[in-house]
Amino acid sequence: MPDPLDRVRSAAAARGLDIELRERPAASSLAEAAALLGLEPADIVKTLVVKRSDDSYLFALIPGDLAISWPKLRALVGVNKLRLPEPELALQATGYERGTIVPIGSTHDWPVYADASIAGRRIAMGAGAHGYSLFVDADELIAAYDATVADISQPAAPR
Repeated sequence: MPDPLDRVRSAAAARGLDIELRERPAASSLAEAAALLGLEPADIVKTLVVKRSDDSYLFALIPGDLAISWPKLRALVGVNKLRLPEPELALQATGYERGTIVPIGSTHDWPVYADASIAGRRIAMGAGAHGYSLFVDADELIAAYDATVADISQPAAPR
């Protein structure tokens, strides 16, 4: 398996995506990660790999300050059951470890569902490897992956 950062770079180039990979220190919270990157928490987007009951997957792009809305996503996809897979299944489905998952360079071209709130923004997300963030224009990412854009989030539970 090639270096994950090389996979991300190659896949982005193949789709005409202009990305920036930036090394970053570890953070213990979303607020700390946003401060380290000079961003608002909403500009850090989580890529969730979601398992369907037929053993296929999809990617859900959710702003860091929000949570996935399972009822909204199930209704949009037209299924009764979706779940987060175990870490080993997420790795098999994407080629990336949990915490680094990104649609760009995934070993499988799963459908992408993007929360409507990320449109029109420059976002940071996983880069395929720990200790790195990937910056990309959300609209370009959405177009490159023909993502379905919809309201698929809800307020995050207070911590």
